[in-house]
Formats: sequence, C-alpha cells, structure tokens
Amino acid sequence: MPDLDLVIRGRAVVGAEQISCGVGVKDGVIVSLDNGSYAETTIELADDEVLLPGLVDSHVHVNDPGRESWEGFGTATRAAAAGGVTTIVDMPLNSIPPTIDVPSLLVKQRTAADRIHVDVGFWGGAVPASLGNLLPLHEAGVFGFKSFLLHSGVDEFPALSPAQFALAMTELSGPDALMIVHAEDRATIDAAPPPTGVHYRDFLASRPANAEDLAISGVIAAARRTGARVHVLHLASASALALIAAAKADGVRITAETCPHYLTFCAEEIPDGATPYKCCPPIRDAANRELLWRGLADGIIDCVVSDHSPSTPDLKDLEHGDFGVAWGGISGLQLGLSAVWTQARVRGFTLTDVVRWMAAGPSQVAGLAGKGGIAVGRDADFCVFAPDDAYVVDPNRLYHRNPVSAYQGRALAGVVRQTWLRGHRVSGENPSGRLLSRGER
Repeated sequence: MPDLDLVIRGRAVVGAEQISCGVGVKDGVIVSLDNGSYAETTIELADDEVLLPGLVDSHVHVNDPGRESWEGFGTATRAAAAGGVTTIVDMPLNSIPPTIDVPSLLVKQRTAADRIHVDVGFWGGAVPASLGNLLPLHEAGVFGFKSFLLHSGVDEFPALSPAQFALAMTELSGPDALMIVHAEDRATIDAAPPPTGVHYRDFLASRPANAEDLAISGVIAAARRTGARVHVLHLASASALALIAAAKADGVRITAETCPHYLTFCAEEIPDGATPYKCCPPIRDAANRELLWRGLADGIIDCVVSDHSPSTPDLKDLEHGDFGVAWGGISGLQLGLSAVWTQARVRGFTLTDVVRWMAAGPSQVAGLAGKGGIAVGRDADFCVFAPDDAYVVDPNRLYHRNPVSAYQGRALAGVVRQTWLRGHRVSGENPSGRLLSRGER
C-alpha cells in the first residue's frame, strides 16, 4: 500500500487474536494488516517484543484542577504512557470543581489542554444538585455519569440516596446515557465497626463484602426497572458475581470492572500499618481474588482498569499507618499492564486475554469506537511490550506525582518499551494528546 506514514512489523501482533504482520498507518489510523506493507518509517520489533493496542483506562482520578498536588494532567498522562495506556477517561472527582455541569467540564478541559501525553475523555457526575439537569452535560460530550451510594470521600461530591439514584437512572434512560456507580451500601457500612488503627483486618471489617452485594442488588433493580445502562465500578466482592451474571442473563444492561490491585494482592499478605494498600472497596482475601479471576474468565467482569486514586504522602498517614485516617486510593496507572500480566500468565491466560480486558473492554464500556484494538480503521495507538522482561517497582521511578505505591518492591513481569499515539511515538517531552468527547471519531 503506497504512501504509508509508518509500518510497525512484529512476529506477535495482538488484537482479537495474535498474528505476525506489519501494521500500516496513515494519518494516525491503521489502514493495513499484512506482511507486504512498506513505508519510509518502518519499525521492526525485537524478537522478545509484542505489539499490543494502546490500553484504555476508563477509571482515572486526575484531581486537576483544585487538588493538583495529588496529581495533575501532565504527570498522570505521562505515567499512563509509560504504562502503555494511550487513552484515559477522567473521573469527575476529586477535582475542584467536580465535573457536575457544563461550566465545570469546560474548566476541566481548559486545565488539561496542551498538557496531556495521551488522549483524555471525561465522565460527568450525578449528584443530588444535578438531578433533572444531566442532559446538558451529556450533550457536551461526557462519556457517562459517575455516582456514589455512600460518602465519596470528598464533601463536594455528595452521594445519591437509593431514591435519587433511581431518578437519575430514569433521567439517563432517555438519552441512553451510561451510569457508572460506586456500589457500596451506606447503611451496612455505617453499622460496621469504624476503621481505626493499624490493623488491616479492622479496616477490612469496616467495609464488609455484603455492603457491595446489597448495593449491586439495588443497582440491578434500578437498571431493570428503567432499562438504563449501568456499569459497576471497581468490583472487589466476588460474591456479587452471581448477581451480575444473573442480571446479564436476564437482559439487564449491566457491565462491571475490577482493578489490578484486587487481582494482585490479598488481605492475608497486607502488613499492619501498610496504608498504601488502603482502597475502597478494600482488597479482600486470597480465595476472593481467585474468584475474581474466574469472573474474568467467564466474561462476568468486562474489563480491568486502574482506579488510579493518588494523594499526597501525608494523606496516606505513612508515619502512623492508621487505616482510619489514611486516604483510600491506590496509585497504579503506570503499573496495571505489568501487574495484570504477572498474575495472568501464571494462571494460564494469554496476552490476548489481557488485551480483551484492558483495551477492548474499557473502550467498549466507554463507547470509544476508535480505540482498544489493532484493526483497520482504529487509531494507531500501540504499546510495544516485552512480556518476558521484568523489573522491581521503585516508586521514585514512576511518573505519577507522588512516590507512593502499594507495588513498592514488587517484582513484575513485562516491560513497556514504547508507546505510540496515533502513529507517533510518545516521548514524554512534547504533549500531543487530544481531548475526547463522546460520539466523536
């Protein structure tokens, strides 16, 4: 094919299946998959490298503007690119203002413009004050609406009551917008013992699994009544898998995600005082972890995303290790691919599976038609990955803003050697990402 801008040729090109071919690129789009394409710029991958589609991470808290000391668009997207992620969708909190109306979306877009190393879209927020007025934000291009069923962790993004959640679902059913939900039952957690002190077991008891199960049951009921689409965020409780599977079988329009930390860590291994592991819902036991892997294998869980939720080191209470006061969130944006591959390979999964969970799945959930795959017509977003290489995590060598990581000192398999965005290699020096809106190509 003449006039190609770029050909990347590899013995292992992983899309819906793994093949050996050259990937031809023109004007930032994949135009051919064959062994006969040539271009002035031709990249021959090393024998130990595979070509993956750029990953899509649809659950990232950039926190910018307002809490840019926690993270920022420049640092977050640089970390994303270093981890093979070429598209993120930013959560409507913990920025100030939160993305709950069109003016706040414009603030977020202006803050991100010209600073991003990968493509960035935005979720809107469904809070009590925005009910009845979600359509303008939908029309402005957000990819869907985030809601909480209990305190979000920040006062400027209040939770919806069950009745308010049902109203929001009814409102979103009209334009067929997606609701994404942090599903933990407020009453169950309020009745649990408070999370105080250094013992991880006490924190775990403060967020019991049945809080997730009860909330997900309510979410399913609302989706069933309204016909609206709903997505369960950061699933940690494997006992909810049967609920989600049954709802899908009944035709309820529900999807679910889990995160690398739930697939990697287990409660039995978390030391007392190790607050970098604190997240909500919490990391549960080893048996639960294995059931989450089974949920992925069975297609009940649709995708794996980071829930990158960083903070400053002081908010993690590293000095005292008190799980009751530490910020709940794990910084994993740069490490997700290696973390998941490390665990997946020993369980018999392949890179094709990982691509389905971390590229195709999130792009389908968010509605990013041009992302998440190596196929003609898709954006030329790539990750050059060495699956048999390895490294030990040093937080000081990560690109997110603050050097705190639950993965510190952990050996991970698989190294991202190059990341390409629309046919151009991401250098980390000249931001070239684009702002994305729902429905645009």
